[in-house]
Amino acid sequence: MSSAREKIVIVEADPAARENLRRTLDSAGYDTVAFTTAAEAIEATRESSADVLLIDVALHDTSAREELAAMRGAAAAEGARVILIAGPGADDRAAALDGGADDALSRGWDPGELLARVRAQMRARRAAGELRDKMRLAEEGQRIAHTAFEALAVTEKMASDASTLDRRLKLGLAAVFVVAAVMAGVYFLFARSAQKQTQRSNAIMARLEGGLVRQQGLVAEVRKLREEQAASDAAGKADLEKHAADLQARMANARSDDVGELQKELADTNTRLKRIEQEGAAAQNLISADVQSVCLLHVLVVFQDKQGRGRLRYAGLNQQGEPLQDSDGNPILTLEGRGPEVTLDVFGTGFLAGPGGRVVTNRHVAEPWWKNDELSELASQNLQAQISLIRAYFPGDTRAFHAEIQQISDDADLAAMRVDLQGLKRPVLSIDARKSAAVSGEPIVLMGYATGLAAILARTDEDTAQKILAASNGDVSNVLDELARRSLIHPLITQGHIGDILADKIVFDAQTTSGGSGGPLFNGQGKVIGVTYAVLKGFGGSNFGIPIRFSEPLLAK
Repeated sequence: MSSAREKIVIVEADPAARENLRRTLDSAGYDTVAFTTAAEAIEATRESSADVLLIDVALHDTSAREELAAMRGAAAAEGARVILIAGPGADDRAAALDGGADDALSRGWDPGELLARVRAQMRARRAAGELRDKMRLAEEGQRIAHTAFEALAVTEKMASDASTLDRRLKLGLAAVFVVAAVMAGVYFLFARSAQKQTQRSNAIMARLEGGLVRQQGLVAEVRKLREEQAASDAAGKADLEKHAADLQARMANARSDDVGELQKELADTNTRLKRIEQEGAAAQNLISADVQSVCLLHVLVVFQDKQGRGRLRYAGLNQQGEPLQDSDGNPILTLEGRGPEVTLDVFGTGFLAGPGGRVVTNRHVAEPWWKNDELSELASQNLQAQISLIRAYFPGDTRAFHAEIQQISDDADLAAMRVDLQGLKRPVLSIDARKSAAVSGEPIVLMGYATGLAAILARTDEDTAQKILAASNGDVSNVLDELARRSLIHPLITQGHIGDILADKIVFDAQTTSGGSGGPLFNGQGKVIGVTYAVLKGFGGSNFGIPIRFSEPLLAK
């Protein structure tokens, strides 16, 4: 799959102005070529099709007007658009438009205005091209239909001239007409299907490009998470304590017949407070004992051409280090060149569940395209999603550990990986695979790296987060390495209760979100009873875990 850069031919006699134009357009991702004279530009336009001609010419000069007419003719032959840089006044711009230019702007132009006008002409050129394609398709269909009608007319004449012509031959000739009509219909349907397929492919790639880590976007997400976390921390136990104090104050002035009801409500509130304190103590015990065995998984996905022509890449980067874009704001992609590969960064959670660095996680973490409609749809575009690398980060260690997929479950959203621990000593978590290990209404503790990279950065101060992003230049692997070096990678720990037990899932209300997939679910005895696999967006509601017994076949191999 390839997307060519749009080409602009510049005609500017002044070297400084010519270089300024070229630099401005190059930074926007256009393929530019600059000339001093109109003759050179006309020859270049004929040899290789240009999308836009950007010309600086003085229209009061007769020879200049003749050059403009010649360039306008060359541009029209190639379907290119012409933008004229004229004098400072409105009369000059009007003269430029009267002279055949598609648009005009004054000398001393603003870069933003120049690029906006170029984008507008690029859109107009594409619209004209699409109209020409539609007309070509219509003409092609008309020719096919005309040929079919001529064939029918000839055969009818033959039939009238040959009185002995067999009826079966007439039917056969009529069938020729039907086949021709069907061919015309198929031609139109194929053209329309190809157009829709290309549009769908561009939309998918635009969404993939939107997943790239950009420093300012990530900083904004980090700040939002900090605000949400602060709001959440302000609630909970403090609200219950305030409610208990309010009940005590109301009891002091309450009538005797209301005291009993207030005492009951106060007792319930105190019971809930005590329960939170007990569960908090259980979580603290888990933090010191088991958190070191819960790792952050970073899965890097690339896109390989099925015909072996290479991996999908960006055509290049602009001065800000961002992918070059076309005039519609979509990244320019290609299977050639040396631009950065198009990648998708997937975050998940895993935990040590067996000897030799055996880690359990979700299948949709190990194979991000599994049950993912957008990634699966790329197969129709001759692209295959592939794992480039998997790295695991453990709390308290500065290294990134290489991981490989060992087993994929056919029965559940589970996978086993083997991590090269390089001598790292971490305990294997204790597992309780009995069906009775999960009890409805019982408290649970959940560990995981919910919201992935953004949540880890949100737990640092603003200055540290900014320094890490600046030092890493927005590269995800560099950000993670810097976080590990500073010992800032450790899982979130949330508490809740089991809501329901089903044959193949545990329903619970402990808060988590995407990125927490694959995290261990502990019961009150500190045993792993499940693996988080499905979450509802936005930190709330019911979440789901797979009973840990479904992972036993993976760990036994």
